[in-house]
Amino acid sequence: MKILVCISSVPDTTSKINFTDNNTVFESNGITYIIGPYDDYALARAIELKEESGGTVTVLNVGTEASDPQIRKALAIGADDAIRVNAEPTDSYFVAEQIAHVAKDAGYDLIMMGRETTDYNSGVVHGIVGQLLGIPSLSPVMELTVEGNKAKISREIEGGKEKIEAMLPLVLGCQEPIAEWKIASMRGIMTARKKPLNVVPPVGESLTSITSYTLPPAKGACKMIPAEDAGQLIELLRTEAKVI
Repeated sequence: MKILVCISSVPDTTSKINFTDNNTVFESNGITYIIGPYDDYALARAIELKEESGGTVTVLNVGTEASDPQIRKALAIGADDAIRVNAEPTDSYFVAEQIAHVAKDAGYDLIMMGRETTDYNSGVVHGIVGQLLGIPSLSPVMELTVEGNKAKISREIEGGKEKIEAMLPLVLGCQEPIAEWKIASMRGIMTARKKPLNVVPPVGESLTSITSYTLPPAKGACKMIPAEDAGQLIELLRTEAKVI
């Protein structure tokens, strides 16, 4: 089985976010970057599938050389090789276009990624990739088994879960509990240094640009209402919060 796992490099979810140049540039100094948490689930399941059935796992990242530590981590976890498209991941279509270009003639059985990144949360890249390649795309995938050229999938839908059988190739957006995150071993870290990381130029151009950022408003003061005074709570919800 030939698997492509697309990973993003995102700020750690505990990072404090700031902007510079009149709120037009993201301040990356002091930020710790990690593999996108949902991408980590996709990577973990891909490694398990390789161990179960054989094959290869290639990691793909659209990003600058600042993403190399996250790519090397993925290699240390068990990916066989990596490709980095040397470009800023400016918008969903641009990223999807790069993935589709890399995957077009490579014969991947599965193209796996997180259901969304935790920096932009668009959740549409897998769908665009599927459209560009003309193959089915499914998300959010919570369970995945592969038997021959058929995948058995469980995914969340509104009000429940849906079980699907589909023929390969597929594009999948993954989330927990598809697998448990894997921790790189010392041996994996050492061997990752020698695994190939192929840097390729981007295709096309980004269709969007960021004009400015805005932080969410600061949290307001908290009003404590005695448990026995439900009337006051209802009045405040009606007149101040205006939610009822």
